[in-house]
Parts: sequence; structure tokens; C-alpha cells
Amino acid sequence: MIDFDKSFGQWLMDVRRQFHQYPEIMFQEVKTTRQIKQLLSEMGIEHYGYEDMTGVVGLIRGGKPGKTIALRADIDALPIEEQTSVPFKSKNPGMMHACGHDAHTTIMLGVAKYLVESGRIKKLKGNIKFIFQPAEEGDGGADVMIKRGVLADPHVDRILACHLQPNLPVKTAGVFHSQSHASTDPFHLIIKGKGGHGGRPHEAIDPIVAGSYFVSTLQTLVARNVDPLETGVVHVGKFAAGEAGNVIPWQAELAGGIRALRPSVRKFLIKRLQDIVKGLEVSFGVSCTLTVKEGYPPCINDTEVAKFLYEIGVQVLGVENIKYLKPSTGAEDFAFFALARPSAMIMLGCRNEEKGIIHPLHSDRFDLDEGVLEIGVKIFVEAVCQYLS
Repeated sequence: MIDFDKSFGQWLMDVRRQFHQYPEIMFQEVKTTRQIKQLLSEMGIEHYGYEDMTGVVGLIRGGKPGKTIALRADIDALPIEEQTSVPFKSKNPGMMHACGHDAHTTIMLGVAKYLVESGRIKKLKGNIKFIFQPAEEGDGGADVMIKRGVLADPHVDRILACHLQPNLPVKTAGVFHSQSHASTDPFHLIIKGKGGHGGRPHEAIDPIVAGSYFVSTLQTLVARNVDPLETGVVHVGKFAAGEAGNVIPWQAELAGGIRALRPSVRKFLIKRLQDIVKGLEVSFGVSCTLTVKEGYPPCINDTEVAKFLYEIGVQVLGVENIKYLKPSTGAEDFAFFALARPSAMIMLGCRNEEKGIIHPLHSDRFDLDEGVLEIGVKIFVEAVCQYLS
């Protein structure tokens, strides 16, 4: 089994903390892209980027010809103001690595560094492609990179990825038999009424009342329309209307999302949402503009690749420290890679209650036990070496 010296572990922490201090949101990861390129250059690894977008692709060619395995890491952060007290907290106002992408990137760079410096790459039959992908948190950077040809030249045969999981203790991990994440389709609704005086509501058409009815009705959409054995989520995260307490505004704006594990439920929920909006126009005399944007598809892991990752996890962590997980209603644009090639993702535990590392993903207090970095590198080094042996 792989054993790292203290200097390697320190390198991982230093790299992760550097990324953490300078987070950048989707398709704006300019400094992050530059830093990844610099580190790959220092390792002597072939790589390329794009003139008109962020992201990096690295390539290590094995000592003999063979298949190509890709390791994907998402590199973007979230528009969140960090509230932790770590000395390396974000220096970019309103931006934070609150989903662990700084760790994902560091882990894959650590795999590259180890393979080159240990000389193990010379014994492998095939290639390792490192996909440092922008814009996972909303703009589908995976889909964009696929359309740019990231899975060709050389042709990628299998794709692996990781994600931190603060619900799992550090030194544990989980994989999925097949489905890991739900589809997600964001929606935006404009309700136009007629503005007026708060004391004379009969002279106005109140879009707030129509919008409130819309939000209330959504609560029954899943509860009374979807089979209880199926999974669906419809939520509203934005409701904006009005400027003053004594004025009925002329317009309300709402935004939210639809999530489902099965395509049939996804299609049904979108249709019912459209029906409810039509009913608002009739019932309240408002006019509505509903936009549903096609988001990420469900993420379906290849069962053979998932089993392979599970077995690697057993070798690295022990059978008692890895398990199969239930699908999540979270979304993940790794789904686009999974549609294109046999793929699987492993969830790496990063929770440490003794250190107070307990906050969920996307929290402004999210943190991770940095011991997960070495664990991630060990898992992916073993996966690469066994696949290309």
C-alpha cells in the first residue's frame, strides 16, 4: 500500500489552502486555472487550456500503449461569504470554496505528482487524463468540455471522480450502486398584475397573492401527485416583490428548481408546474412568464466502475470503512461525463466532530479534515495503477 512522507502531505495541504484563499466562481476561475497550469508545468506534465474559457486538461502517457482513464476535478467556488475562522480563509469577498472543490483539485494534482515522482507511470499501459473542469455549480462546465472534445485525443475509456461528504467521518468513504444524483431544472417565474394603493386592493391586481398561492400549491405537487415510492423535490428559493409596505406592486419574481431521480417524474413535475402557472392567470387575472431551463440530467454511475471503486476503497480504507450509499437529491454535472463514458464517483468522508468540522456542503462555515487529501490520492493512485496494469 502507498505510504507518503510528511513533505508530500504538507505539499497537499499547502496547495489546497492556496486554492481555498483565492476562490473563483463559475467560468471566472482565471487565477485557479493559471495555478493548475503552473503546478503541472513544474511536474513536467503535458497540458493545455482554452483561449476563451477557464479549465485545464493534463495528460500523462504511460510507458506502454493501452487504455486512457480520466480523473475529473471541478475547480469553481460558490458566491458565499466565508464565515470560518481558519487562517487561510477566502480573500475574495463574496466567494468561498464551500463545496470542497479546492480539495478535489488538490487530490488530482497529488495523484499526478505521485505518479511522476514515484516512477510508477513507466510501468503502466495507457494514459491518464486529468480534467480540471470549470463551472460545476450551475453552468454545466462538464457538458461544455465534452463538446470541446475533452474525451478525445486520446479517447477516454473510463472516468472517475470524487466529492467530499461531510456526513461521513474522515477515513471513510461511500460509492453508489448506480444512480448517485438527481436531475435539476431551474425555473424562473414573473407574475405581472396591476399596482395600486395598499388601502384599496380592489383597484389593483396583487401579484404577491398570486405568487403566495403558487408557493403554497407547490407543496402539494409532490405530496399529492407523485408516487410516494418515487422521489421529487420542487422548491422556491427567491420571491421578490414590492418596495413599500403600503403599496401593492405590479410585479413579483420567483425562482426555484425541480429535482427528480427518474426521467418520468422529472417530465411530469415540469408539466404540472406549467399547469399551475396557467391556473394563476385564470384565477387571479395576472399574466405570467414561466421559464424552465433544462439543467443537469440524473447522474447514473456505471455499476462495474462503481464496484471497481468500491474494491479500491476496501483496499485503502478497510471493508468496515466504505459502504454503498443511497442516491442524493443533490445535482452533479458529472452526470454529463457519466452519459458519455463508463464512470463512477466516490464520496470521501471529511467530517471530524472533535475539530468542529461538522457543517454541510454549501454552508458559509463548511470546512474539511485535511486528512482526506492523502486518502483521496491513495484511492485514485491505486485505481489508475490497477486499471492500467
